[in-house]
Amino acid sequence: MSSAKTTILVTGGAGYIGSHTVLALKQAGYEVIVLDNLVYGHQDLVEQVLQVELIVGDISDRSLLDNLFQTRNIAAVMHFSAYAYVGESVKEPAKYYRNNVVATLNLLEAMQAAGINKFVFSSTCATYGIPEMVPIPENHPQNPINPYGATKLMVERILSDFDVAYGLKSVRFRYFNAAGADPQGRLGEHHNPETHLIPLVLLTALGQRESISIFGTDYDTHDGTCIRDYIHVTDLADAHVLGLEYLLKGGNSEVFNLGNGQGFSVKEVIETAKQVTGRQIKVIECDRRPGDPPILIGSAKKATQFLGWQPQYYSLQDIIKHAWQWHQKRHQ
Repeated sequence: MSSAKTTILVTGGAGYIGSHTVLALKQAGYEVIVLDNLVYGHQDLVEQVLQVELIVGDISDRSLLDNLFQTRNIAAVMHFSAYAYVGESVKEPAKYYRNNVVATLNLLEAMQAAGINKFVFSSTCATYGIPEMVPIPENHPQNPINPYGATKLMVERILSDFDVAYGLKSVRFRYFNAAGADPQGRLGEHHNPETHLIPLVLLTALGQRESISIFGTDYDTHDGTCIRDYIHVTDLADAHVLGLEYLLKGGNSEVFNLGNGQGFSVKEVIETAKQVTGRQIKVIECDRRPGDPPILIGSAKKATQFLGWQPQYYSLQDIIKHAWQWHQKRHQ
């Protein structure tokens, strides 16, 4: 190799989960190249905070990919670049299939042509659809109820077929709700538009939003609001490094849930945010949204057993505290 460090290509590395994973890769001693089209990514974070090489481009650009794989000694690809707004996927499925499936296929074919056969994929618990059991294990039936989940499931199918046909080894991580921020405040969650509960609550605490809406207070849960599994983004990033190392050591293709293993309700998130921020947060109670399951909690036992993954930040208090530090810094 041209350097002692192993080089990893991270697509979507300027985004929320991608950037935290780049940080974890750097801390583990890897050389990182980020490929991001910056539609949702943040150039300043890659160049100023992460200080790794950023190639501004799209995974649908085959000549760019071929050139990249020919001129760099890339050992594996971590793939985060995808559109991920569930509501938008229902309204604009073509956009989602083109970007999340067709462009990913382009990336995989370029890897295959270059002889790169290790791939870490950012999948989602949305591939399961409405849960038949909780916590959800990896062998739960996959019946996505929106195009976003369907695109991720389709890529999982492609990866299985590419393994059989071409020997491409992959680790597929099905995330539950990524949340929080780098504990040292270097990185955090900044989407536009923002749809995730914790940042929306914190933006309300900051006075950037008038109120936070609770969609449905009549669910069959302890306080009537939806329960979700929030996993700290730093723990998520650590799991990706472990998944990569598993593949680099010759591991076979595997799928892992990444979740906290416990659920927190919408009301609990808002109450904890009030405690952490010391601020009042105006709440508006609304009707349910179609397609929201009452409870989504994942079992991550397999990742612990296979990869030795141990989440460090289980508590909702920690998750919200780290996110709050980031939001105060970003929006001051």
